[in-house]
Amino acid sequence: MAQRIRRIVRVHGRVQGVGFRWSAADAARRLHVTGTVRNLWDGTVEADVEGTPQAVADMLEHLASGPPSARVDSLDVREGAPRGATGFTITG
Repeated sequence: MAQRIRRIVRVHGRVQGVGFRWSAADAARRLHVTGTVRNLWDGTVEADVEGTPQAVADMLEHLASGPPSARVDSLDVREGAPRGATGFTITG
C-alpha cells in the first residue's frame, strides 16, 4: 500500500463565486486524491486533501492557481494525520 499524507489548505484571494470548489473537485478526481473542499465565512476556501505524496503535491499546485476566473494570492498549508477519507466532496 502506498504511503498516504494529508494536507489542510486555506486558499486566499478571489476564490469564492468563481467555480473554485468545482475546479478543485475535478482536479481531485483526476489526481486520485480524497477529501473535501468548502467555502469559509471569511471569503477563503479550505481544502482537506489526502493521497500519495506526489498526488497531494500535484493537488497543491492546482490549488495555487485554481480555475481561470480565480485569483489565488496565497496558500496556508498544514499537515494532518491521514484519516482514510474516501472520495472527494464539496461542502459548505
